[in-house]
Amino acid sequence: MSLFQQTRKILTALVLVLVLTITTACGGTAQATKPNSLPALSGNSYAQLERGSTQSGQEFGTWVMQTAKGLVQDAYVRDNNKLGVVITPQVKPSDVKTLAKSLAQGFHKNFPSQDLTVLVYAPDKKLILTAKYDEQSKQIQYQGA
Repeated sequence: MSLFQQTRKILTALVLVLVLTITTACGGTAQATKPNSLPALSGNSYAQLERGSTQSGQEFGTWVMQTAKGLVQDAYVRDNNKLGVVITPQVKPSDVKTLAKSLAQGFHKNFPSQDLTVLVYAPDKKLILTAKYDEQSKQIQYQGA
């Protein structure tokens, strides 16, 4: 990992902590006036929940988001064998299969020795492509566009 990437991650984390500290400090009285509202999740818990159902899934989902800037607007890993991504409008239809293949290969490196599924959704959240990696044959089968 380059020094620039490490510095960027550290600065992003510091800004996130600062924003969470300020919003938590300023939002304390607002919750007191709403006794029937649900308690808010801390920013860190929410971010982890939206990227994966396990710790390693959360880490991979976060890595996808950081690595695929401009191509993926959301990512979620379920049960360490299913990756769902919502692509951005900038992804050309002809590039969807290539993106799915790259994601499946990276997914396999992080979660080896099992069958994997990559679900690619359009920006409007409609499923457009499913890529299934078969561990036994080491092949990727595509369904959809």
